[in-house]
Amino acid sequence: MKMMNKKLSQKDKVLRHLKQIGPITPLDAFNDYAIMRLTSRICELKDEGHDIKSEFISSKNRFGEKVSFSKYSINEKN
Repeated sequence: MKMMNKKLSQKDKVLRHLKQIGPITPLDAFNDYAIMRLTSRICELKDEGHDIKSEFISSKNRFGEKVSFSKYSINEKN
């Protein structure tokens, strides 16, 4: 019997990242998984009942300009 490898959806990759690695930002999602619409995947996970917290972060880009973005983390129930 052949074992089929199931390709993970973008949503599943984000959930796995949140649970196994920790917080994720849009840049992490793009660099690690080629996901360009992280907020959409987060909304889908929230709609499924996952308790995901977003934190607004301010930083500077490589040109020294102020930028803002969200960092998402999951609140695991014990």
